[in-house]
Amino acid sequence: MSIGKKSEAVKVVVRCRPLNKKEETMNQERIVEVDVRLGQVSVRNPKSSGSLLKTFTFDAVYDAGSKQNELYDCACKPLIDSVLLGFNGTIFAYGQTGTGKTYTMEGVPTDPEKKGVIPNSFQHIFTHISRSQNQQYLVRVSYIEIYQEEIRDLLCKDNNKKLELKENAELGVYVKDLSSVVTKNIKEIEHVMNLGNQSRSVGFTKMNERSSRSHAIFVITIECSEMGIDGEDHIRVGKLNMVDLAGSERQSKTGVQGQRFKEATKINLSLSALGNVISALVDGKSTHVPYRDSKLTRLLQDSLGGNSKTVMVATVGPASCHYEETLTTLRYANRAKNIRNKPKINEDPKDALLREFQEEIARLKAQLEERGMLAKERRRRRRNSMRMKRSMSSGEVETQRDGELGVVETVQEETVEDYWWKQQMAKTSANYKPDISRKLGTVDEKAKSVEELLKEQQAMEILIEKYKAMESKLLVGGKNIIDHTNEQQKMLELKRQEIAEQ
Repeated sequence: MSIGKKSEAVKVVVRCRPLNKKEETMNQERIVEVDVRLGQVSVRNPKSSGSLLKTFTFDAVYDAGSKQNELYDCACKPLIDSVLLGFNGTIFAYGQTGTGKTYTMEGVPTDPEKKGVIPNSFQHIFTHISRSQNQQYLVRVSYIEIYQEEIRDLLCKDNNKKLELKENAELGVYVKDLSSVVTKNIKEIEHVMNLGNQSRSVGFTKMNERSSRSHAIFVITIECSEMGIDGEDHIRVGKLNMVDLAGSERQSKTGVQGQRFKEATKINLSLSALGNVISALVDGKSTHVPYRDSKLTRLLQDSLGGNSKTVMVATVGPASCHYEETLTTLRYANRAKNIRNKPKINEDPKDALLREFQEEIARLKAQLEERGMLAKERRRRRRNSMRMKRSMSSGEVETQRDGELGVVETVQEETVEDYWWKQQMAKTSANYKPDISRKLGTVDEKAKSVEELLKEQQAMEILIEKYKAMESKLLVGGKNIIDHTNEQQKMLELKRQEIAEQ
């Protein structure tokens, strides 16, 4: 059990690149309109001048003039912060070949303004680690690609070796024998990524000189050790997947043949499987989600409908010659934003229980504060009642000074909290059982109900009214007695004078 139990939707953003030199030379018409303020992308059919615009709304959209930092700060930075807290996170780029997926994910690492999502995340992670206190971090990275439905380790010397996918209850889906490299700073992690990029499968097509012929997944695992209030270290693990998908393409446009044609076929099959998974997740009627139809969808199983926070960046081109591909990408992304994941912090079950203890303590502390206010009010009323009783029994009237509340005992919240915590930690260390019901008795069983308190308050108000009435009577009666006594004294004085004269 942990926090983050509520589901949340996949965040989808769309980026439209500018016209490239080839499209400008061919005098291609711009058919895509981007409204950054409303988060909308509109597409016009170039073959039908009178047709209506097809408009799609997303979490955010970026036009041709957008900068790399703008996209990262808005779409990706909050997700990286969540990974540092122990959540799983996935960022993946989807779109047609040549629309800027690799530029968005990697950019130009040597140019600070053109750095993509992956280099910016490196700086974000290690800056956070350098500023943290009382925490220890371990950062491990892996780099794989899926080439023609085979998994390759890009950080292994023999990167032609085919790796297998495995699954178990604790780790979920994972790659067997995948190498992992520990990195301590930005330079080391950038060096690891550059080594992996040298082994990636790229090739020339008519749409892109260096077209990605594989799906690449850069995995960063961040382990954090922090001392808890019990004096012991507690560990949480965040896992970040950054996926640069190969572009969807039509063989007639790319002009691929032979080996490139086989690569394109496998790419399209895996992207088709990804589309089927998305459709099944948002359909609401499907009882089966076809994760096993491709290795890409199996690796992204947690990212789509599972334990992960996910951001999808869909890239499109504005030229009229790519109308069908652009429309397909936008429809694809529009379905994906309806997927709901259930992310939670990855931590030891014992740590999760301690987190629940802390939440329970906070809740009980709030209740104790509320009870303390009620107890203070009851004591004040009880003290007033005792004063009234003494006044009635002695015949003296005692009035309460303005603003006087009397001495009120303080509710010992800290003492109760400390005692309860020590008891619970002793039980947990001796024999951990996840039954939370053993932690504490119900507070309602130990205190009066609110209804009883209200009745008590009403009765006290009636008593106070009687007290006030009795007070006025005593005052009037006291005055009459004094007047009568004065008259008797005067009569006695007159008799003394008469006797003296005689």
